[in-house]
Amino acid sequence: MKITVLMGGTSSERDVSIASGLRIAGALRSRGHDVLSLDTAKGVLSEAVERDLLAAGVQQAPPDLESLAAMSQQSLSPSLGTLPEVRQADVVFLALHGGQGEDGTLQALFDLCGVRYTGTGQLGSALAMDKDLSKRLFRDNGVTTAEWLMAPATVDEVKASLGFPVVVKPSKQGSTVGLTLVKDPRDLQPAIDEAFRYDDEVMLERFIAGRELTVGILGNEALPIGEIIPKHELYDYECKYTKGMAVEEFPARLDSAVASLVQDQARRAFRALKLRGYARIDFRLDVSGSCFCLEANTLPGMTELSLIPQAAAAAGISFPELCERIVRLASTEGRS
Repeated sequence: MKITVLMGGTSSERDVSIASGLRIAGALRSRGHDVLSLDTAKGVLSEAVERDLLAAGVQQAPPDLESLAAMSQQSLSPSLGTLPEVRQADVVFLALHGGQGEDGTLQALFDLCGVRYTGTGQLGSALAMDKDLSKRLFRDNGVTTAEWLMAPATVDEVKASLGFPVVVKPSKQGSTVGLTLVKDPRDLQPAIDEAFRYDDEVMLERFIAGRELTVGILGNEALPIGEIIPKHELYDYECKYTKGMAVEEFPARLDSAVASLVQDQARRAFRALKLRGYARIDFRLDVSGSCFCLEANTLPGMTELSLIPQAAAAAGISFPELCERIVRLASTEGRS
């Protein structure tokens, strides 16, 4: 098949997207596909540029907002639907993370242009990216999620509704960009201000002490549950993308009843947001054995350290096979 892998872009998750996209491109080439790598901020990537980017890897912190803003002035995103590299592909593999690549904007454009692409459609992408809306849908569809407020919120309101510590994060970002765990009420407003740097809506969520779990969904199948044990208190950007900063166990060591509950909640969350193809659903498991859904990732990371490839491997699915299955799902599933 002729496949164009879209990556990079101008979101705060640009570096992660490039690492995911290049790994996907290599995997699909190993399966005999004709693959082109396209950075939506800079254009088609040559073999030499691909090698340099692979060697650079993901940095310990996301790109600064000023450089991303400057890059966005030359972004190809508005014209992607007309590019021959996109229009002539059998399937476009979306390896974009955050921003317009994951919020449904690009999916809507491709739907209008008749371009076939991997993953969730416009509506599901938008719902999953907006953490406030997704939590409302979780709650309405029997998926347990932690209580939350949307900023602005005072210390007294947080104490009354959520208690401290509280997690403050942009409502429409991923990779824990702009996220802060607030233990001292005096740090609440600075954390809110930091989150507002990345989004125009900020969520305050009750912190669930316990274990960090994740469930990959591939088609209609829940993959083996993973547990993440980060070196930091939270599974933050550095822990996610720096080798040795987290231990991931697939499958997680869970009682069979708890494992069934978590996988059932993941499937419910997937359906509640009208997701398609594949996704990753993240949870916290408290000491009582109750699980709380944090969010759904419609274009999860596919780097060497990412979670859904590890979940697939635990199910006996190699990385090239995982990528090819995602492509096949894009060829057979409808859009929503």
